[in-house]
Amino acid sequence: MTLPATTVDPRPSAPHFRQAISHFSTGVAVVTTRTSKGPAGMTASAVASLSLDPVQLLVCIGTTLPTRSAIEESGRFAVNVLGEGQEHLARRFATRRDDKFAGVALRTDDDVPVLADAIAHFVCSVGSALPGGDHTIVIGDVLTCEFRAGTSPLVYFASTFGGLCDPQGHAREAFHWQLASAM
Repeated sequence: MTLPATTVDPRPSAPHFRQAISHFSTGVAVVTTRTSKGPAGMTASAVASLSLDPVQLLVCIGTTLPTRSAIEESGRFAVNVLGEGQEHLARRFATRRDDKFAGVALRTDDDVPVLADAIAHFVCSVGSALPGGDHTIVIGDVLTCEFRAGTSPLVYFASTFGGLCDPQGHAREAFHWQLASAM
């Protein structure tokens, strides 16, 4: 039996690429900045460490998003890493709305908005910005960073939010629960 010849398009369609790349799990962050018009922010999963000397990271931002032009105006931004249970923040900052920051606890010691409940944050100055198709690759020179030890990240995989599975932690919790209920 002969199988019919198939033609493979070497350049996948945008929907097919989006579906395939969704199988690459990422952390979830909220990128924030402040301009004369007020705070701006967006959810991002395209964030990566770039360099240790100098200390830099990169974030990819859609060229038409208001946060991209706000970062360009400000020259500074923060990357706020979200933890398990913070899906509501990821969804809030992924929408187009004027009140993204309403009711969100912020740190007051930085000149850009930093989410108080983030498990890590990086305050950056814009080192450079490069074109990347329909996105801008913003390279941030990290000015300060902090993290909370013992936290777990919010993870994005196959267009769904989730967390990491920690079998030892689950076993420890189950043991303590069983021990407590036996007393």
